[in-house]
Amino acid sequence: MNINELWPELAWIKNKKLREQTAKTWELALEKSVLTAEDLQRIPFTLLAGPNLKVTFMDHKRSVVHIAKTAGEKVNEFYHGELSVNMDVLISGAILIDVGKLLEYVLDENGKAIQGTYGKYLRHPFSGVSLAEECEIPAEICHIIATHAGEGNMVKRTTEAYLVHHADFMTFLPFKERLKV
Repeated sequence: MNINELWPELAWIKNKKLREQTAKTWELALEKSVLTAEDLQRIPFTLLAGPNLKVTFMDHKRSVVHIAKTAGEKVNEFYHGELSVNMDVLISGAILIDVGKLLEYVLDENGKAIQGTYGKYLRHPFSGVSLAEECEIPAEICHIIATHAGEGNMVKRTTEAYLVHHADFMTFLPFKERLKV
C-alpha cells in the first residue's frame, strides 16, 4: 500500500511541494516504525480501547482531516476574511498530527498496539515534529503537530491549530468518557 492509498486526502493539498513533504513524513514514519500501513487500518485509534472498538487508527485520523477541512472552509466562507484559514496548512497539519504515534506504538506478542519504551519518554507531538522537521515541513504546520494535544494548552495556537485540535478532541473525548471504568 502506498501513502496516497493510505491518505487520499493528500490530494487536497494544492501546493505540490507541501503535498510531497507531507507524504514523505508518513513514509519516513513507516520506515522507522514496527507498524505497517495495514496495521494502521486494523488497530484501534486509541490505546484506551477495549477489544470491541471498531474505529481504527486510520478511521479516526482521516475523520479528523475531513472535519478540520470542513470547519476551515466554513470559517473562510462566513468570516469575511476577519478570520482566515490557510487550507494547505490546515490539511497538512491535520494529516500529520499523529504521525509520531508510529514511533510511540509497538505491537505486543498478540499483535495489539501498546505504548513502547520510546513512547513512554516522548509522546507523539514531540516525535511528530521531529519527523516533520526532518522532511522540511514548515514551522506553521509543525506548530499544529506540537499543539494538537494537551501539550498545546500552554501556548497560543494559530487558527489552523485550534481547528485541528478541536476536530481531534471532539472525536476522541466521547470515546474516552465512554471507555472509563
